[in-house]
Amino acid sequence: MPASALAQILLLLGSAVAIVLVFQRLRVPSVLAYLLIGVLLGPHTAGPVVDAPPLQALAEFGIVFLLFTIGLNFSLPQIHALRHMVLGLGTAQVMLTTVAVGLIGWAAGLAPAAAFVVGAVFAQSSTTIISRQLAEQSEENGRHARLGVAMSVFQDVTAVPFVVVIPVLATAGAAALGTSLAWALAKAALALVLVVFVGRWLLRPLFHLVAARRSAELFTLTVLFVSLAAGATTHVLGLSMAFGAFLAGMVLGETEFRHQVETTIRPFRDVLLGLFFVGIGMIVDPAALARVWPMGLLGAALLLVVKCLLVAAIVRRAGIDWLTAWRTGMLLAVGGEFGFALLALGLQAQVLSETVAQMVLASVLFSMLAGPLLIRFNHALALRLAPRAPAPAEPGPQQPHLPPAAPLAGHVLLAGYGRIGQSLGHLLEAEGLPWAALDLDVERVREARLAGEQVHYGDGAQIDLLEALGLAAARLVVITHDDSAAALKTLQQIRVRHPRLAVMVRTRDLSAVDELRAAGATEIFPETLEAGLMIASQALLTLGVPLARVLRQVRAQRAGHYRQLRELFPGDATHASSDDDPDADRLHALRLPEDSSYRGQPLSDLPLQGVVITALVRAGQRRLQPTPETLLEGNDTLVLFGPPEALARAETRLLASVWSRFEST
Repeated sequence: MPASALAQILLLLGSAVAIVLVFQRLRVPSVLAYLLIGVLLGPHTAGPVVDAPPLQALAEFGIVFLLFTIGLNFSLPQIHALRHMVLGLGTAQVMLTTVAVGLIGWAAGLAPAAAFVVGAVFAQSSTTIISRQLAEQSEENGRHARLGVAMSVFQDVTAVPFVVVIPVLATAGAAALGTSLAWALAKAALALVLVVFVGRWLLRPLFHLVAARRSAELFTLTVLFVSLAAGATTHVLGLSMAFGAFLAGMVLGETEFRHQVETTIRPFRDVLLGLFFVGIGMIVDPAALARVWPMGLLGAALLLVVKCLLVAAIVRRAGIDWLTAWRTGMLLAVGGEFGFALLALGLQAQVLSETVAQMVLASVLFSMLAGPLLIRFNHALALRLAPRAPAPAEPGPQQPHLPPAAPLAGHVLLAGYGRIGQSLGHLLEAEGLPWAALDLDVERVREARLAGEQVHYGDGAQIDLLEALGLAAARLVVITHDDSAAALKTLQQIRVRHPRLAVMVRTRDLSAVDELRAAGATEIFPETLEAGLMIASQALLTLGVPLARVLRQVRAQRAGHYRQLRELFPGDATHASSDDDPDADRLHALRLPEDSSYRGQPLSDLPLQGVVITALVRAGQRRLQPTPETLLEGNDTLVLFGPPEALARAETRLLASVWSRFEST
């Protein structure tokens, strides 16, 4: 890599870290930080300059990945359910905005073709800004959010005719225009067939095959390949890559891989989207803005007001309450990045003059600066604009409604759906308690989903994947697999974001209990010890011990970290189980000699650092948990419990006087 290229990358990344950090501390949307970075590192300002073309070529993939993730949340059944609302409202919004702004521009003295292009540019909304800002505000599942994002995504479909119409506005006749438009729509239909219907046959089997390998690297490569291959398909047909990625996302949104795919693609999407906005900032010429900024502000105000009023009126006309209508209008009021592409087409076709183009560019940029703030305070502003007593929607079977996102809340998250996870899930279901599970066994996930259970493919150690399943609203997380390293990673990440959330952890034995407890586990259940505890409690009940006493014993064992169940004699090492830990705490019986130097001394005076006395045997009588004041006698047997090294040290010290007398003789 050339030194200059490396220097530019370091400059770009360093500026991004510094400025985004400051903006986030000030609670200013990150989009504005990236725009400022682009302005500062662009060719129109003093100081260092980053080469824009490679950056813009790479940043285009950010839009592709954004539309891919949006498609994951709008599966084909959802789109079909919203067809009357989203398609109708989306088309009406684009057409009415284009006509309204076009008429205003024509009245202001623009040529009809130029006024049409300005209207088309203003009709676009930024799916990137809308979805990113809603995610930062945790509003992405709201009714207004889903409706606004769906309508903004649909604008990418309606933009296809604009891409065809604008280049031929200045030269083509009506016949040529109609032919070009029909051809573009035919290509869009072909893309739909190729990506959606063919993808339905191929993508699920492909991801089943990949997931069965349990390789995060292979899964990531597959996600990148599928999203870009779908985009390349539509690009070859003369449509946008983002449109193809959106279609592929819709197909995968119907599968059990949806959440894992979204978690995998998110880091690539976020970084590349940041680069996209840096690229937008680089085309801003502060000197040109200084000349046209009054008209730019006027154009931005026109864009925001006209779109907000039109969208609110259209949504309310569809039978939705005023509060949601105003909130949706504020989301879609912001200008869109696709408008820059239409603006470039207008310049290339010489439909727009350079001066008008700079004014339009300034208007869209100013709206993008104001848009995140408008979205952030959409609820407070809508409360002021909406009537205090919203009129109810007209009843009837034709009343459109937006299916609720139905996010999980107050549920139990199961990290792992093996034997323990399935048993717990079935018991929760029997009690009517909501739950969802994650597992990396693709065949198990397929069978469970076929049975109608809320099981998803994914790695429970990925915090973003848990968040996608409603971690913030969960009542309890249960880590049911026996991978201690993965459980520790999951627990640490949960504690960073949700320190008060109850987390229960299953382990096979006690080898990782201390580490898990230090990491913040609410409860830890060693499987082998719990099995012994259950057998012991059942035996006590069979022998007639009252239930209350048995329950007290069980609670005492758990409160004492299963101490009595851990007190085991190791036996012959040649017959040890493969599960036995040679360094685990153990029992050791030590008989003191008749003439021990500790005879007559209390147990509290014995040198037993790191070791405890669990029992004392005297004259064949066993005394459990002797008190520290108990005086030793000759031939007493002490039952010691502790780690092997501490037991060895204690034995050496207790028998030291015997060995010294033996050596002296």
